[in-house]
Amino acid sequence: MVAFDSIRREQDHTPSNGLRWLSRWMRRYVLPTGLYARSLLIFILPMIILQAVVTVVFMERHWQMVTQRLSMATTRDIAAIIAIIETYPQDADFSAITQIARQKLDLSISIEPGGELPPPREKPFFSILDGILSDEIRDQINLPFWIDTVGNSSLVEIRVKLPDKVLRVFAKRSQTYASNTHIFILWMVGTSLVLIGIAVLFLRGQIRPILALARAAESFGKGQRLENYSPRGADEVRRAGLAFILMRERIERQLEQRTAMLSGVSHDLRTVLTRFKLQLALASDNPDLAGLNEDVEDMQSMLEGYMAFARGEAEEDVGQFKLSDILERIRQDFTLHGKSMDFTIDGDDEISVRANAFTRLVTNLATNARRYAKSLRIEAKHSAKWLTIIFDDDGPGIPPEAREDVFKPFFRLDSARNLDKSGTGLGLAIARDIARSHGGNVTLSDSPLGGLRATIRIPA
Repeated sequence: MVAFDSIRREQDHTPSNGLRWLSRWMRRYVLPTGLYARSLLIFILPMIILQAVVTVVFMERHWQMVTQRLSMATTRDIAAIIAIIETYPQDADFSAITQIARQKLDLSISIEPGGELPPPREKPFFSILDGILSDEIRDQINLPFWIDTVGNSSLVEIRVKLPDKVLRVFAKRSQTYASNTHIFILWMVGTSLVLIGIAVLFLRGQIRPILALARAAESFGKGQRLENYSPRGADEVRRAGLAFILMRERIERQLEQRTAMLSGVSHDLRTVLTRFKLQLALASDNPDLAGLNEDVEDMQSMLEGYMAFARGEAEEDVGQFKLSDILERIRQDFTLHGKSMDFTIDGDDEISVRANAFTRLVTNLATNARRYAKSLRIEAKHSAKWLTIIFDDDGPGIPPEAREDVFKPFFRLDSARNLDKSGTGLGLAIARDIARSHGGNVTLSDSPLGGLRATIRIPA
């Protein structure tokens, strides 16, 4: 067993697990979550990588090679001037060689008899010209020298120490340095920005129909009516939109058929219950029929309650609703029954729901708590995305294994909280049905007060 645990620990720290953890971390905290942002990233990231590779690999080599050729040619001209000075006699002021250098070689030179080289300058960290030009002077001239390539000047100064004099040369920076590379970079970056702009416009046109479909699906999930939605965009998006419209129509037809069927069943059952009531009334005050009278009333209450809910869900529109109003009515109801209830609302008091159905949802859960608990605490949190209402009571609670069963219609549990003499077995089933019709759910768990916690969570 110990060996098995050690193997598991080693497997948990394998490189593949580390890569999976890194991948999950990047997807959660680094990479964008929206489709529009991810599409832009898919387009822009390869372009940036390609340009970086081209700039580093191709442009750097091209830049370095051209700079080396230019520096080599300039150094060769300087070496020729030095050879002429040392080989042939010159004027006292070296006017002839100065004129030849200016007219034929495009170099401005001066000769300082008995001069000395300045102190060495610090080499710039990123200067390609400084290193290449220095190497060429060492290879071709092999004399002490001093160069100045720093600054925004258009000239490069080179000084060479001859036996009894110093040759001072001023060359154009373009003669020694590939200075036109930035033009290529500007064209590359400018073209990329234009392409990115075109891609952004195109992607916006492609993403907009998907966002419209998402909004339509979200509105339908909340029970809101859809208006002016038509599939647009690419063929795949159009097919998804048409499939959603067909699905919505099928669901609406099923809801209408269910309501119609329940209405028919209700009418037939009302007829039977009316005959029962008439026969019981004709039987006068027979004490043996008291239980039967109560059963008929329970059946009537159950039928009327469920039919009212079904009709209200099918016909009611979504509107603005103040959560504090219903919570205050619930608190008054608890006070009338001699029990305590308090509530807090974190966020906006105004919510967008089907008022009657949502009132029944909250009332059903609060009524169950009032029947079986002495106190109830309600916490409502209304954020930008979700509305969460938590009911905590100090009642007997429901066993964990039965918490899903109590949401089934007509489910009876002897120790359940939703069971009393007048209960229909539909309270929690209707509550979850209403929550799901709003795109959310109702769940049960343990309460910190010792009883049951019921949580409503629906999209805001």
